[in-house]
Amino acid sequence: MACVHDHSCEDHDCSSNWSLYKHIDLSKVSALNEATPGSVKYVFKAWEDRLNSSGDHLESNEGDPELLVFIPFTSDVKIKGISIVGGADGTSPSKMRAFINRDGIDFSDVQSMQAIQEWDLVENNQGVLEYQTRYSKFQSVANITLHFPDNFGGETSKIHYIGFKGEATQLKRDAVVNIVYEIMPNPSDHKTRAESGGGLSHVE
Repeated sequence: MACVHDHSCEDHDCSSNWSLYKHIDLSKVSALNEATPGSVKYVFKAWEDRLNSSGDHLESNEGDPELLVFIPFTSDVKIKGISIVGGADGTSPSKMRAFINRDGIDFSDVQSMQAIQEWDLVENNQGVLEYQTRYSKFQSVANITLHFPDNFGGETSKIHYIGFKGEATQLKRDAVVNIVYEIMPNPSDHKTRAESGGGLSHVE
């Protein structure tokens, strides 16, 4: 489902609502079938910069409009909406499929896997549309893979902006791992008095 973004962002603080780009682990973002390796990183930016098409963008290889974008987050997130600003002249993606918490999937995988949600896209060159998620299914998202199987007739697919609306958890995943480690102490790190000749067997 697509919703029109028809209000004043000055009144609604859209930049804050669409701030999940700050929680994207850009060093691990990747795309399959991108014409310029690494160009996918440039589509994740602040909401107010979404229409800035003067810089680098994500583009598929000539004659093959399909794209597969893997986006990991630095902390688990909840995603309420997704915004896609594509290219002009038929190069904007026409369909989007989402896969949650699936590492290392490729084009052959997505053909046989059931997406958690699919959307029919429209050309959104002005960045006024957002695609709502089935919010209950987009909780505790560590990574999301977006599959764009086709476009509106262009020789290539172009994407200038991918934005996520939602919220991030307070704890980063590596912090959670450290907490679990501390909850399960190494016995060698906590000697008892009995072991050291003190006569008591409780852990200090």
